[in-house]
Amino acid sequence: MSEVQAIAPRRRGRAARREERAAALPPELKAVRPGLEGGLYKPLSDSDVKRIHEAALDLLEQVGFCDAIPSCIEMVTAAGGTLSDAGRLLFPRSLVEDTIAMAARRFTVHGFDSRHDFEPWGKKVHFGTAGAAVHMVDAMTGVYRESTLDDLYDIARIVDSLEHIHFFQRSIVLRDIEESRELDINTCYAAISGTSKHVGTSFFQPEHVDETVRMLHMIAGGEDKWRARPFVSMSSCFVVPPLKFAEDACRCLEVGVRAGMPVLLLAAGQAGATSPASLAGAVVQETAEVLAALVYVNLIVPGHPCIFGAWPFVSDLRTGAMSGGSGEQAVLMAACAQMAQFYDLPGGVAAGMTDSKVPDAQSGYEKGYTVALAAQAGGNMIYESAGMHASLLGFCLESLVIDNDMLGSVLRTVRGIEMSKDHLAVETIRDVCLQGPGHFLGHAQTLDLMQKDYVYPTIGDRTSPKEWVEQGSTNVVDKAHKRTQEILAEHYPDHIDAAMDARIRESFPIRLPRGNMRARR
Repeated sequence: MSEVQAIAPRRRGRAARREERAAALPPELKAVRPGLEGGLYKPLSDSDVKRIHEAALDLLEQVGFCDAIPSCIEMVTAAGGTLSDAGRLLFPRSLVEDTIAMAARRFTVHGFDSRHDFEPWGKKVHFGTAGAAVHMVDAMTGVYRESTLDDLYDIARIVDSLEHIHFFQRSIVLRDIEESRELDINTCYAAISGTSKHVGTSFFQPEHVDETVRMLHMIAGGEDKWRARPFVSMSSCFVVPPLKFAEDACRCLEVGVRAGMPVLLLAAGQAGATSPASLAGAVVQETAEVLAALVYVNLIVPGHPCIFGAWPFVSDLRTGAMSGGSGEQAVLMAACAQMAQFYDLPGGVAAGMTDSKVPDAQSGYEKGYTVALAAQAGGNMIYESAGMHASLLGFCLESLVIDNDMLGSVLRTVRGIEMSKDHLAVETIRDVCLQGPGHFLGHAQTLDLMQKDYVYPTIGDRTSPKEWVEQGSTNVVDKAHKRTQEILAEHYPDHIDAAMDARIRESFPIRLPRGNMRARR
């Protein structure tokens, strides 16, 4: 046998092994997947959690809320609450505790496509977007410009293609649409057209909720099918911290709940400004505010699906500006994940809100530790986890792609280390040392675990310096920009068929041109 003949089978064997390693696995066998369980990081002790709970109950019973709308006052007072002489709506402990006991717990968050359904309870971790950025960030130049409807559709399309972003909450404000009705309808339309994952949106007026839900009934195939699988949730900023109801938001909340729309109960005080500067006090206030809304919603429709959204934000106390990427922000959100677990309620927290204006080193480390702590604490739905900059004022398409790599690695840390007999690998070590070649590169266990136990970056660089230079010395932003452009050129979701889209356009003021929703040939 010639030397060439001897080498050829080995080369074919290596190629076959590479093909085997690269073969796609079913989701349940992948190294990471939606719903891995966190909960190892606990900034609050069990006694701390109970003290926060008791303090929140004291606030609701003794301080209560101002500016409740008449329907809210009527429902709460009929259930045992009182309206004080100062006009504040007080929630007795028994009412709050009874509501917590009967609140919805084990519900599914639905995608338009059932492949994207997930279960946000216990300590299961899922990542998504969110926000109300008013600018888009050009990753290549650092230039900020106002965000548009086309941008929202593009963001949704990119999220639809990224493995480690599990749901899409609208992340920008449409600065090219001024009229609030059209803004609300087009925001929801662009989001659900761009992704078949679960979508979150928000509304200015209750009539807009009614009209948008009518559109969702059409897409779902009827009201009954919508109610069975509501694939859009409402983000409700029902409170103006501290402890003041937001009147228009409450009216929208009532309509959305009656329409069967799951709701994120979002209380977002800013420490040192609209909530106490003490971290414990910030958690107490936001917990109390969300508990009040939980009572409110369950008086409208008992057992309605709610996400416990205590989001205490942080101020840089030197300037008063929000600091979304701070260490204080990271520990606060982890603590709020613990509070949701204490109540055994599906919980949503926010992480990944870097203060950096562009995808740079500061962006990487701030997003990394804020998201990692929220995930390790077992946050069920981690909003704002990708794409955001400038403490929620800017959004960057390339950052979605970069952050997707980060989220996959964070999920791998959540999964931890397998401790089965096979994973302890005594027999594998024995085999390699006593009978094998003295290394594990071609071992059956290595091939088996390569995809099942390991996560690989899509654009993160692991080449040698020599290979990196040969490939053009690109950085992560360069690679993310290239990948972003590829997705935008190729990925046009079509889960809403053309006939249905035409019907929607006949009935609603859709501003997104149909020509922008198909590949240009």
